[in-house]
Amino acid sequence: MGPSFNEQFDQHGVWRREFAQQLKRLADWMATHDLMDAAVQERLQRLEDQVRSDKVMVAFVAEFSRGKSELINAIFFADYGRRIMPASAGRTTMCPTELGYDANVAPSLRLLPIETRLQMQSLAEWRVKADRWHEIPLDVGNADQIAKALEKVAEVRKVSLDNARALGFWHDDLTDENPVPDAQGMVEVPMWRHAIINIPHPLLKQGLVILDTPGLNAVGAEPELTVNLIPQAHAVVFILSADTGVTRSDLSIWREHLAISPESVEARLVVLNKIDTLWDTLNTAEQVQSQMERQCATSAEMLGVSLDRVVPVSAQKGLVAKITADDVLLETSGLPALEEALAKGIMGRRQSILRAAVATGVATLRTETSRVINIRRRDLDDQMAELRSLRGKNASVIESMRHRIEQEQREFDLSTAKIQAVRAVHLKLLRDVFQQLGAKALKAELAELAQTLQQKGLKLGVKKIYVQTFDKLRGTLDKAQASGTEIQAMLSGTFRQLNAEFGFSLQVPTPPQLEHFAQDLHQIEQSHLQYLGMGNALKLAQPEFAERLVRALAMRLRTVYESAANDLELWSKSATAQLDAQLRERRRSFARRMEAVDRIQQAASGLVERISEIEAGEEELGQLERKLHELTSKLVALPGAVPAVTEAHSVSA
Repeated sequence: MGPSFNEQFDQHGVWRREFAQQLKRLADWMATHDLMDAAVQERLQRLEDQVRSDKVMVAFVAEFSRGKSELINAIFFADYGRRIMPASAGRTTMCPTELGYDANVAPSLRLLPIETRLQMQSLAEWRVKADRWHEIPLDVGNADQIAKALEKVAEVRKVSLDNARALGFWHDDLTDENPVPDAQGMVEVPMWRHAIINIPHPLLKQGLVILDTPGLNAVGAEPELTVNLIPQAHAVVFILSADTGVTRSDLSIWREHLAISPESVEARLVVLNKIDTLWDTLNTAEQVQSQMERQCATSAEMLGVSLDRVVPVSAQKGLVAKITADDVLLETSGLPALEEALAKGIMGRRQSILRAAVATGVATLRTETSRVINIRRRDLDDQMAELRSLRGKNASVIESMRHRIEQEQREFDLSTAKIQAVRAVHLKLLRDVFQQLGAKALKAELAELAQTLQQKGLKLGVKKIYVQTFDKLRGTLDKAQASGTEIQAMLSGTFRQLNAEFGFSLQVPTPPQLEHFAQDLHQIEQSHLQYLGMGNALKLAQPEFAERLVRALAMRLRTVYESAANDLELWSKSATAQLDAQLRERRRSFARRMEAVDRIQQAASGLVERISEIEAGEEELGQLERKLHELTSKLVALPGAVPAVTEAHSVSA
């Protein structure tokens, strides 16, 4: 048995902390040796942010009464010695609940009232309006107080059919999905729209985010949940009940919200929970095992996943076993096998993706810094050749060299006007790209789709406009890519000219490839496409639902466009920082050459001293290069590596 999810996450946390410390050492060293330019500083900052703020989101999705909250208790909160998430019989999690940790916020439960559904703001917009959330402080040392507070996520209230309809919980044409009215014609709806639990649990402190979602009716009523939060989770744990197998409502959730593309199924793990209901004293152990294997095989077939993605578990027995330290019951519960699947699947792949991104960033950082060291080395070589040519020469030759250096400096200073002109054109082209990827342009591209969705009644032809909209969005990314290539071509011509005139070694980096953003667009397109089919036509006929869908879509797309713009901006900074570095080093070189000539004119020993200084400088540059290699190598070879991912029970990140 491999490491549990908790152990694997601990290892990941250790690696991230060591990486942050090593990165700080590198940054301090670079600042001390004047190797920190704007692009390098930003690259270091990005690496730090990427690793420090790396979140791993695991979404738990199930129909009501599948034991989802109990499973979260068993995996993450058994150390409290009691249930933390409410997990009694019946409906417990009534609103989507996020568990995470933000050190800047006091431990608390924050609840967003269900009435906010009557307004058009998205969840993302409500998140920043602190005054609209109901907040309950949590006493982290008191498990009973936390558990009592968290019972609020199960709160419901009764409303009229009109209110339920306005809130999105009643659909006149979707009778199967509607709650059952009581004798007075009132129906139960959740008290809260969304809950955020902020507690310093060891795993949450290291960047784990758990998303606990309610059943089908509540999930379908919140487009932002199904098109934004769940698709962006690194893994989704879908929970079935062993005593019922795959029911019709389970299949609806799976098909409508989870199995939207072949790639999405890769990041799904199916848990067949409550296997203890099959533990029958009248049956032999072999009969119980055979029945459980049959349920797993049937579930895998109905959901269209491989058998190794279905893990049989008893969350309740696993929780009891952990609290009572009963190793035999724990093994029988199947919980260790599920934790291993989560560990290898989520953490194994998540860390390998993060390490690959870090390795790429560090390699670029090393290249850019090595280039600055090489500029200094070449300047020293030029100075050495110049000084050696002065050996045994008289005062007039030395004076004429001084005039030549002054002349070179004047010509160089005149060239800076040309460089500024190139920079102005470069920045204009870049601004044009940023406008193409800006919020205003995105709104314009979504305008026709938004207008079609806001029409009353059935939205005929919406699918066609939806596809056309995404074709336009992909076209915008293609234009941004073409603009990057155009900027590179312009800079390449200028850099070649400067290299020829001043002996620079400028080289324009390759523009970032934006294909992965196009893949993001494809995934977003697929995750929203489900809402445009006939199955959701009646929901889509409601203007409020349609507007929420457009808002949720716009939020996701804005993130993609902003990320693409950020990549282009960093690439642009790398190119201009290279130019700035060579200009800065050349100015320093002129100053050092003039100083050397002055010293030679003042004393006969000045020439020998300066040559010795240059030799020492060259040795120092060699040491700088070796130290750079050592510090950057440590970043990509930190301990705490995740063991190789095996195929069994793996979940793709």
